[in-house]
Amino acid sequence: MNTVESPMNHTKYNDIISTLPRQENVFGPLLDQYIHEYQGFWFRTSLLENIMSVQENFIPQPNDIIICTHPKCGTTWLKALCSAILTRTQFNDFSSNPLFTKSPHDIVPWIEISVQRNSELSLFATHIPYTSLPKSIVESKCKIVYLSRDPKDLFISIWQFVCKLRKEAIPLETAYQYFCKGINIYGPCWDHILGYWKASLEFPERILFIKYEDLMNDTCSYVKRLAEFLDFPFSAEEERQGLVQKIVNLCSFETLSNLEVNRNSLENSATGALKIENNAFFRKGKVGDWKNYLTAEMGAHLDQITEQKFSGSGLSFQAQDLQCLSEGKS
Repeated sequence: MNTVESPMNHTKYNDIISTLPRQENVFGPLLDQYIHEYQGFWFRTSLLENIMSVQENFIPQPNDIIICTHPKCGTTWLKALCSAILTRTQFNDFSSNPLFTKSPHDIVPWIEISVQRNSELSLFATHIPYTSLPKSIVESKCKIVYLSRDPKDLFISIWQFVCKLRKEAIPLETAYQYFCKGINIYGPCWDHILGYWKASLEFPERILFIKYEDLMNDTCSYVKRLAEFLDFPFSAEEERQGLVQKIVNLCSFETLSNLEVNRNSLENSATGALKIENNAFFRKGKVGDWKNYLTAEMGAHLDQITEQKFSGSGLSFQAQDLQCLSEGKS
């Protein structure tokens, strides 16, 4: 069932889009020449109509779960983990899990692209900022899982992803200047992260906020925490059988990135009209990779912006938060 009941009013949405501030689409594929500022964030032209339609028409169910991220914050990994947790009793033999034959993006649909309700899994994903989510979601009993990431690694991951899609190198300095100004798809990332952080403090029973760095550092503990939050906790017997570790292993960067479906297949649902090879969603999955690309001064400047943006919120991405982190998660 398509949960967007009403057809898009193209004329109305296009009239709105024509009045919005726009910038060259540095952080995106050639499909969209511009990005537009809407409700304080930047969106691709080809997705903005969909987002406006979803805001008006998306009808969630009380048991729906929405995975929310800014792009390149570990979305693929979180989709895999959540789907594996929720379907673990259906696939006791892990070799029959859909993750072996489908991309996590094909298993968990985007509400701003193609909302087909799966009768077996009430799990959706979005990059839409919290303040731009459909009111129907905000006012519902839906649970939201948000995965954040240090803006330095987030930036490098976006830059590398876009260069791969465009099949051309975008000057790092140019991309960096745009990013620092918040002019990137679904940016500014700081406002995106902060919106969900504040919402998680206000509605902790409905919104779980996780840092990518913490998830990498202690994946098993966070998988158990995720299961509890999703009202599907692991039983003592499941833990004794090592099911938590099995899910961690199944959803690891090493496992997913080496599956045939993620090495060679085209991803058809993640970006609508775009056709992206699944391997584009698996680069390194490491913490601190920004050091291989940014100068110390560039990193310090991003840290300064982060500190200013998050001042007084109780949220930070301090260096001590990033120590002793294992590598190799997607």
